[in-house]
Amino acid sequence: MNEIISTLILAVIQAIAEWLPISSSGHLVVFERILNYQKSIMFDVALHFGSLVAVFVYFGRDITNILEDFLKFDFKSENGKLGLFILVGSIPAGIAGVLFEKLFEEAFNSLFLVALGFAITGIFLLIASLDVGKKKEELSFYDSFLIGISQAVAIFPGISRSGATISSGILLGLSPRAATKFSFLMAIPAIFGASLITIGNNPLPRELILATFVSFLVSLAVMHFLFKLLLGSRKNLRWFALYVLLLALAVGLYSVLS
Repeated sequence: MNEIISTLILAVIQAIAEWLPISSSGHLVVFERILNYQKSIMFDVALHFGSLVAVFVYFGRDITNILEDFLKFDFKSENGKLGLFILVGSIPAGIAGVLFEKLFEEAFNSLFLVALGFAITGIFLLIASLDVGKKKEELSFYDSFLIGISQAVAIFPGISRSGATISSGILLGLSPRAATKFSFLMAIPAIFGASLITIGNNPLPRELILATFVSFLVSLAVMHFLFKLLLGSRKNLRWFALYVLLLALAVGLYSVLS
C-alpha cells in the first residue's frame, strides 16, 4: 500500500484510539502488521503531538485557568488544586517510563502481549461500568496518585490510557464527566514528557506534518464524541469493553496460530 495512505490511516486510527478507551498503542501494533508499515519513533511523536494540540484547543480555557492559579501559587482554588492533582497523577507514569522503558519497548513486538493488554482493558471497563462505589464531588491527592498508577500501567501495549484512567476515576467515585476531563488533562504531561524525551531538540520532519494535522482534527472530533456519548451513562463503557475483549480474542488466536 502507498506509504502516504498507510500513514494517514494510522494517523486516524491513533487519534480515535487515543481518546476512546480502546488503546491506541495496541491498535497501532495490529494495524502496522496489517498494512505492513514500519513506523519510526518520529512518526509516533508526530501523531501524539497532533493529539496533544487537540487537548490544548478543546480544554484551552481550563488549561489557562489552571496555569493562572498555579503561577499565582493559589493552590486552594479549584483550578489550583486540579493542577496539583495532575502533577501528582503524572508521577507514576514518569517513573515507570524511565525505569521500564526497555521492557515496554520489547512488549510491543509481541502480539500475544498486546492481546493480553486488550483483555485487561476490557476487564477494567466492565468493572467500571457497574454501579458500584460511593460518589464524591472532587479528587484527593490519594485519588490522583491511584489514577496515575493506572496511567503508568497503560504504558504497556494494549492497555488503554484513557480507559484505565477514566475507569479508575469512576471507581474512585468521580462522575464520568469529572473522570474523563481529568484523564484528558493528565494526557498533557504524559504525552509532552514522552515526546520531549524521544526527540529532544529535533524538529518534526516535514513529511509527517500532514499526519500530525489529521491526528489533531480527528482527536478533536473524538473528544467531543466521547464527552457526548460516555457522559450519558457509565454503562456505555460496556460497549467498549465488549469490543476490546473480542479484539483480544482475535489477536490472541492469531498470535498463537500464526
